[in-house]
Amino acid sequence: MNVPPLPIQVPSDLQSGATSLRHAERNLELLESIEASGSISRAAKRIRLSYKNAWDCVDAMNNLSQAPLLDYSAESGTHLTEYGRRLLEAWHQLREAPPSAEPLEAGEIQRQLRALSLRTSARNQYRGRITHIERNAIEGCVTLDIGEGVTLQATLPGDSLEEMQLHEGTMAMALIKADFVMLSPDPAVRISARNRLHGKLLSLIPGAVRSEVKLRLSPGRTLTALVTNASVAELGLGTGQDCTALIKASHVIVAAE
Repeated sequence: MNVPPLPIQVPSDLQSGATSLRHAERNLELLESIEASGSISRAAKRIRLSYKNAWDCVDAMNNLSQAPLLDYSAESGTHLTEYGRRLLEAWHQLREAPPSAEPLEAGEIQRQLRALSLRTSARNQYRGRITHIERNAIEGCVTLDIGEGVTLQATLPGDSLEEMQLHEGTMAMALIKADFVMLSPDPAVRISARNRLHGKLLSLIPGAVRSEVKLRLSPGRTLTALVTNASVAELGLGTGQDCTALIKASHVIVAAE
């Protein structure tokens, strides 16, 4: 399907950040290569990425996207969805000749491109809509809907809510470091963490001291945890099994768009 041109302005923070531009370009180049080759493995070879790094990029982009970027089919292979093609088309226009006109739809695409360019030390990055805010004299608790039935809760100082202009209905980013994620095969384990995300263990890569564990929370959302090898053995973790990720609300960092 041909996607009509989508005029879009270059976000000022992307214009001024060469590192952000390179990061966004790598992500969009991978999407373009997947569309052309119909395969993530072939796309990774074309742009000289390892298969693992390609999948990590795809998972990271899906976590940040408001809609699925890829369509997987046993018959036709892997290709971009309509939303993925529109995002790619907007990026081409942004690089080549960004016009001054900006239609209403471009605002959301622009914010999506900005999210893809974000570089932080947090392995887990999500984009979502604030659905509820609870306040007391000291702090606030924000509930963020990151899509596909997955929500996160984060606590932050009350004055930060005002400074960042966070309100119900606004979009925001949630950042979670991988070593802040606790895992349990028991979904009913008693612990004070406010976030309980249930999923299936997708991959487990042992390291010298810690292992990288990736959970599939939903078709388009993944979560990465870093846990000690001793904990992996003690919990009996293995790919394919059900697992629950436990995250304290104070360990979820919220960034305003």
